Amino acid sequence: MPERGPGSLAHFRRRLLAVLVDWFICTVIAAGLMHYRLGEGGLGPFKPLAVFVLMNVMLVGTLGSTIGHRLLGIRVVRLGGASAGPLLAVVRTVLLAVVIPAVIWDRDTRGFHDKIAGTVPVRI
Repeated sequence: MPERGPGSLAHFRRRLLAVLVDWFICTVIAAGLMHYRLGEGGLGPFKPLAVFVLMNVMLVGTLGSTIGHRLLGIRVVRLGGASAGPLLAVVRTVLLAVVIPAVIWDRDTRGFHDKIAGTVPVRI
């Protein structure tokens, strides 16, 4: 992978901002479609997470990026550069939703969820 420019590993700050953008969008969708309210009890806090999982599986599995990724110039690909595809999108998203693998990364800041799925977030 190149060190800079298109095809290089997306920087951690860029990826974090993309996740925050996606989470905001999912929270708004959950509020509008699932009547989610901030601070509600029971299963309420899982409504934005359900939207987040669905959005990630669908968009990363078909287009290679979520809305946040697209806005910040990121695409999720296999290590060889090919599209991640639906199966790897499911594996990556489930691990991302569990959170722990997403906050563990190696020296080049690639998350454990990406290492297990064999994917890498790159700049476009």
